[in-house]
Amino acid sequence: MTLITTSISNFGFPIVLTCYLLIRFEKKIEMFNDRILELLYVIKEEMRKN
Repeated sequence: MTLITTSISNFGFPIVLTCYLLIRFEKKIEMFNDRILELLYVIKEEMRKN
């Protein structure tokens, strides 16, 4: 029982923290991806005008 408790306390927090950060960063990465696609569209439109 002590081994299980020690393992959870040693490895549980880093795993939970990693999952939390991945979820937060995933949303930001998706947002950045959307903005990059918008910029590519604007650049292509400007190149067509010239």
